[in-house]
Amino acid sequence: MGKSLHPKVKEFKEFVRKHPKIVKDVRNGNANWQELFEDWYLLGEEDTRWDIYREAENKSGAQKEETSKNGWFDHVGELVKNMDANQLQSHINNISEVLGTVQGVISQFQSNPKSSTVTNETRAKPSHPFSFRKD
Repeated sequence: MGKSLHPKVKEFKEFVRKHPKIVKDVRNGNANWQELFEDWYLLGEEDTRWDIYREAENKSGAQKEETSKNGWFDHVGELVKNMDANQLQSHINNISEVLGTVQGVISQFQSNPKSSTVTNETRAKPSHPFSFRKD
């Protein structure tokens, strides 16, 4: 339990921390740790083998920076621009139907408070089901 990692393994772990897409590829089954470590060990960090991970990081970093500059409103505008108008209308109709249903259920509960649900039959009955009288 007290074994420390080999220095090269520690270096590889640092390399993986710098390139988180490597972890995603392993989890998705596109790569395995043994092959990645061997490639890293033999080819080095600067090899073109790792360019796909560098490019992915640069794109996501640039996208995050652009989004923060433009704000969330511009980002939502871009999403709406890319969305199909018919699909958007369909989603709006579905939401409208759901809201109408929820409003109907709520109005049913609000229009029937407990005090108005008492019928003549329940008024005629004594408040206690067993009435004990002294003889």
